[in-house]
Amino acid sequence: MKKSIYVISVLTLLALSGCVVPTGPVEVTRFNRAAEGVTYGNSTYSVEVAGDSAAGQGLAATPYVAAVAREMQRVGYSDKLGGGSDVTAEVRVTTADISPQRNPLSVGVGGSAGSYGSGVGLGIGIDLSGRSKWQVETTLSVRIIRRSDNLVIWEGKAVQSAKAGSPAAQPGIAASKLAEAMFRDFPGVSGETIRVP
Repeated sequence: MKKSIYVISVLTLLALSGCVVPTGPVEVTRFNRAAEGVTYGNSTYSVEVAGDSAAGQGLAATPYVAAVAREMQRVGYSDKLGGGSDVTAEVRVTTADISPQRNPLSVGVGGSAGSYGSGVGLGIGIDLSGRSKWQVETTLSVRIIRRSDNLVIWEGKAVQSAKAGSPAAQPGIAASKLAEAMFRDFPGVSGETIRVP
C-alpha cells in the first residue's frame, strides 16, 4: 500500500512538472539606498499602478500588481489594509512587439563541377510563418517610495522577451517571472545588472 502511494505521488509530481511553462531569461537592474542606512522589508506597504500608467492600463496591470505584492510580502513587508502604509510600491508595465530582424525571403546559389559535367542551381526560400517569429518584450518597473518624505528608496527594472503567442508572453506568467526575478536577493547590489534564467 505504501509503495503504491509513493508511486502515485511521484507520477503526480512528474505530471505537474510537465505543466511548467518555459520562459526566457530576465534582465534585472536595481538601485537602492542601503549604503545610506535605509533598511528594507520591515514596514507596511501598498502597491499601486504609477500615475501616468494607471489611466491606460486599468485591469491589464492587475497580474503585475498582484505579483509585486506577493514579492513585497516575501521579502518582509506587511500589507497595510485601509491605506496609511509606510512605503508605496509604484508599478509600471510596458510591452512592445519586436519584429524579426531577418528577411523572410532567402536566395541560395550552388554549383558543382566534375568529370561528368558541371551545373549551377538556384534556390529561393520564403518564410510564410508570419508573426510566429515576433517577440513580445515586457518591462516591469517598480519604485518603492517612503511615504514620510516621498523619497525613492529602491527601484528596479526587469525585462523579458518571449515568442508572440506563447504561454510565456501571457501577462499572468510574465508578471510572476518578472517580479520574482526583480526581487531575488532583495534589495540587491545597487546599480548592478543581473540575468536571471
